[in-house]
Order: sequence, then C-alpha cells, then structure tokens
Amino acid sequence: MEHIELFFKSIFIDNMVFATFLGMCSYLAVSKKVSTAVGLGAAVIFVLAITVPLNWMLDQYILQPGALKWLGAEYASYDLSFLSFIMFIATIATMVQLVEIIVEKFSPSLYNSLGIFLPLIAVNCAILGGSLFMQSREIATLGLATTYGVGSGIGWFLAILAIAAIREKIRYSSVPAPLRGLGITFIITGLMAIGFMSFGGMLTGGDEEEKSDTNELSVMPVDESNELTIQATALEDKLTQVNQ
Repeated sequence: MEHIELFFKSIFIDNMVFATFLGMCSYLAVSKKVSTAVGLGAAVIFVLAITVPLNWMLDQYILQPGALKWLGAEYASYDLSFLSFIMFIATIATMVQLVEIIVEKFSPSLYNSLGIFLPLIAVNCAILGGSLFMQSREIATLGLATTYGVGSGIGWFLAILAIAAIREKIRYSSVPAPLRGLGITFIITGLMAIGFMSFGGMLTGGDEEEKSDTNELSVMPVDESNELTIQATALEDKLTQVNQ
C-alpha cells in the first residue's frame, strides 16, 4: 500500500512540472511535437528510475553521518553529506551519457530531433530534484526510492506529453498574436497546474481514520475517570448519611 500511495502521489500530487515547476526548460523547448516529447519523456523516466535508487544507496551507505560504519568503528563518525551534490550530479551525468549512446544507436532520428536537449538532461533540475526530494523526505527503503523515481518520471512524461498534444492542436486555433508561442504555452501550463492541484486531496482517507482513532483513544480515559469520580462522590454522600 505504501508503494502505491507514493507512486500516485509522485505522479499527480507532487508532479515535477505542475507542483514544483522543475525541468521547465526542456518542457517548453521539446514540447512542439508529440513524437519528440514521448522520446524525451521516456529518457527522463529511464534516468530517474536509475539515478534515484543509485543516489539513495550512495546517501545511505556513504554520504549520511555515520553511514561508513560498515567499514569499521573508526569510520562511524565520518560525515560526507557535503559531497551530496557532487555525487548525485556525477551519477546523473553517467546515466545521461548512457541514454545518449543508446538513443543515438537505436533511434538516430529521435537523437537528431532532441538535439542539444538530450545531453542537457544531465543538468535538468527535475532529475536532480528527484534525488534531492528523495533525500529530504528520508525515504526508508530502496524499493520506495525506485517507486518514487519511476513515479516522478511518469509524472514529468505525462506533463510534457499533454502540453505537446495541446500545442499541436492550437496551431490551428486563432490565438491572439501577442500570446502566440510561449505566451499561450505558459497560460496552458498554469491552467494544467491548477487542474493537478485538485489531486491534492487524494489518499488522505487513512490519515483521517488514524486521527479519529486517536481521538477515540484519548476520550476513553477521560470518560472512565469521570465515572470513577461520580462513583466516589456517591460513596461519600452515603457515608455522610450513615454518620448522621
């Protein structure tokens, strides 16, 4: 259940584009055609699915304070968290280079259409943001980190696919001249972000149930103490009457 909840939250509620507006450069530049958007979106899913778990392992076993205790007791006090950015970016750059080689080998047309934006995935803030959000949210297991990486990639993929489909359609619409191009794209992106905000109430039923359960538990001792007080008062009255 935890994996499913994290998966859907990373797609709809914490969407990289519509919730935090990360990766907007390639989102705006490579969303003129659906085919190009699909290729870049698939590359982003692959990179996030690989780099987030890898960076989770780096964070857990190397970078966190005391993470090097598996090397011996003398290393338990080491804190390498200041290397987080360097290590994360190095991992991302390696994976992006691998993606670039694969795309160029198996799909030269897609490689040419993506152009400079394919290697620029290495400095895409959405990719680095996925690893930093994973670190800040203290995701507990490797499986959850993988789920978060895949979900974040799918969320970014859906965002660029949706805007690319809309931009292909509005070519045939009578958009006012001052808004043509990026103007109408920014407006549509804002409206889509407002739409995705409606998912903010998803998967909150469990939290409400937990709150109600805790409220019931907190009320029970109060009721029992009230009953004991009433019984003690009644007993005192009876003793007073007997003494009289």
